[in-house]
Amino acid sequence: MQDWITNTMNSLGYPGIGLLMFLENLFPPIPSELIMPLAGYTATFPNTQIQVIPAIAAGVIGTILGAIPWYYAGLLLGQQRLESLADRYGKWIGISGKDIDKSVNWFEKYGYTAVLLGRMVPGIRTLISIPAGITKMPLIPFFIYSTIGTIGWVTLLTYAGYFLGAKWKLVEDYIDVITKVVVFGILIAIAIFIGNRLWKRNRS
Repeated sequence: MQDWITNTMNSLGYPGIGLLMFLENLFPPIPSELIMPLAGYTATFPNTQIQVIPAIAAGVIGTILGAIPWYYAGLLLGQQRLESLADRYGKWIGISGKDIDKSVNWFEKYGYTAVLLGRMVPGIRTLISIPAGITKMPLIPFFIYSTIGTIGWVTLLTYAGYFLGAKWKLVEDYIDVITKVVVFGILIAIAIFIGNRLWKRNRS
């Protein structure tokens, strides 16, 4: 897997990063936790053509484009049919009906914010588009929340690989801790924002 990702980046450059992240969203077994840290590490090479900011942009674009098919799958097929198809054929791409059900539960728990948070949670990030489609979440909010969450996640992974250098693989080892810290931080920020708005409203 690593050799294939490296060869794709070296041969295609930024379009290769975008392509890998697009495929990662369609086929969850391809991990962003491997793609973007490797891109960040590659950016440390003296004669590399890969730079951090364009690599992040390519990763974000690829991720958002990869989210669209799952959104429309949820919109057109619905939860029950998708879960049935996943249980029957999902083993080929590493998806089960339980995975879809888990993403739907996330969406029910956090609402639209689930799209933002879900982009930063392994096991959820790829499939969070499905409940957005199932519930007919409007496209503009879907893209806004998806883009914000994706920028945060891709930036974190890329810079982690950049600063860790040759030890970039440690990102995958600590991904659960990183994920919890990021999601917790975002939840606190949202709570502070809402609390501040309510305080100002009551005061006025």
